Amino acid sequence: MVSVTVDFWRNKKIFVTGHTGFKGSWLSHWLLHLGAKVHGYALAAPTNPSLYELSGLSGMVSETIADIRSADKLIQAMTAFAPDIVFHMAAQPLVRDSYDDPVGTYSTNVMGTINVLEAVRKCPSVRAFINITTDKCYENREWVWGYRENEALGGFDPYSSSKACSEILTASYRRSFFKNTSGGIGIATARAGNVIGGGDFAKDRLIPDCVRSALAGEKITIRYPNAIRPWQHVLEPLGGYMLLAEKLFEMPARFSEAYNFGPEDSDTKPVEWIVQKFCEKWPGASYAVDGASHPHEAHFLKLDISKARTELQFRPRWSLEKSIDRIVQWTRAYVEGNNLRNMCIQQINEYSQA
Repeated sequence: MVSVTVDFWRNKKIFVTGHTGFKGSWLSHWLLHLGAKVHGYALAAPTNPSLYELSGLSGMVSETIADIRSADKLIQAMTAFAPDIVFHMAAQPLVRDSYDDPVGTYSTNVMGTINVLEAVRKCPSVRAFINITTDKCYENREWVWGYRENEALGGFDPYSSSKACSEILTASYRRSFFKNTSGGIGIATARAGNVIGGGDFAKDRLIPDCVRSALAGEKITIRYPNAIRPWQHVLEPLGGYMLLAEKLFEMPARFSEAYNFGPEDSDTKPVEWIVQKFCEKWPGASYAVDGASHPHEAHFLKLDISKARTELQFRPRWSLEKSIDRIVQWTRAYVEGNNLRNMCIQQINEYSQA
């Protein structure tokens, strides 16, 4: 098992789009902990409360609060900071919201990504760029085996298909504009499974729904009890992205491809299993199945991570049950008013040493 290289990240300049979001906040804390210099570019925190605000991240990074659809602002911010590595996380990330606002979803997830790639083209300091997409970018055929990186892209709902589009345009830019650049720029995409962890307050997401209901003393309502997903703690894919960035920086031509980051096969579980485990660990919590009609979501989704295992030596470190334990631990710290930056770093250190 290979760990993130501490010396590599010290004093590196990292540009993170979407740093005010759940995953972006965790990544920024990890990078800062390793001694990197971080500039965030994003809209204001998408939830209230938010991990970004609760953990004090706003006072720890330089940042530009703006929309990735604002091309001129994005180019100006990136070129002024002159980063070594760019992680692109800013997105409209919710399936249900994509049904309500498909145009906004496509403009953010497709044109926003083009704007980020254009900014990278105009910023000669950049040595590596990773576009973080999703496991939902695949054309889902409800297979019982995991999707590999060379499987067909697609997507039933606007969110999923917008991420497939983002994958395709990144590959096009890589071949059209970055293949023969002097010095070499690594351009890759990263497809992660369903990410869970402390500090996620998004609506219409399983773990945040569980936490909100438990804190309110209400019964948890689940919409798709039999839907099976590749669940993983947020630190799992973030560690994978960082391993990939190290490789891209050193050997851009070799690693400029797509990579899956997911859990062990044994942790691809149905929604109801997750909720049952959460209820076991949170005294008094209970749940019920919502029998109402809801928009289409895939029933079975699983990732094959053989490529990341072989080429990046990526390995999942925390079991799904341990991940739920860590979510409960983080949420207890939140309820008790503890220092949440310290809690994040405690869990990052524990994960790194696993």
